[in-house]
Amino acid sequence: MCRCARYRATLAYDGTAYHGFQRQANASPTIQGVVEEGLARISGERVHVIGAGRTDAGVHATGQVIAFDLDWRHSADDLRNALNANLPADVAVWSVEETTPDFHPRYDARRRTYVYELYVAPVRNPLRRWRAWHLHTELDVDMIRAAAASLIGEHDFSTFGVPPQGESAVRHVFEANWETDGSGEHRFTITANAFLFRMVRSIVGTLVLVGQGRMTGDDFRGILAARDRSLAGAAAPAHGLTLVRVDYND
Repeated sequence: MCRCARYRATLAYDGTAYHGFQRQANASPTIQGVVEEGLARISGERVHVIGAGRTDAGVHATGQVIAFDLDWRHSADDLRNALNANLPADVAVWSVEETTPDFHPRYDARRRTYVYELYVAPVRNPLRRWRAWHLHTELDVDMIRAAAASLIGEHDFSTFGVPPQGESAVRHVFEANWETDGSGEHRFTITANAFLFRMVRSIVGTLVLVGQGRMTGDDFRGILAARDRSLAGAAAPAHGLTLVRVDYND
């Protein structure tokens, strides 16, 4: 008789070598796939993993939340250690805890936070080629911040992304903060109740156009209101994006 319990875990990964989080029939490896393989090795059973966010190919995470059901008779820390021993070096489980049987990391999530990193420099930094977007053109941070402020609140974000099949494109953004240290380093933090596919990367790509003077703040606000995907700038590269936190009521 199965004594399965549901476990909740926080996962970190370098997404460079992966075709996103979600397991796919025609593309591998994926983060979900390698975690399920690791669980199969330690349990001898096929285990299905659910994730809080379906990060795209090349996107990283330090705070992805997953859940799975497992018949495990040792401590949660032992489970974490056993799983890490069976995962590739670019994926790690930071914490594991037993949770309620009905916990769902996606549907129970209240807020998700992503960070996008980029830098402006005349010459690229090879050590950051999979961590940050390299730009040559200086950015007007005041213009970017004024445009980003229009993202706060509840809007239809059809201009910046595609919802899952049959779902609304309305999302609530709680934070859209563009920071710079004055030396060319830039960091965009955005928190929302949920995100559309490629929404953050599309927003960043369009805000960069504002910072480069190729679009005004009024233009940005206008395309947000227009709900027209064709008006957005090109999506920023995936490698600058990291899922850093998923928040729940607990």
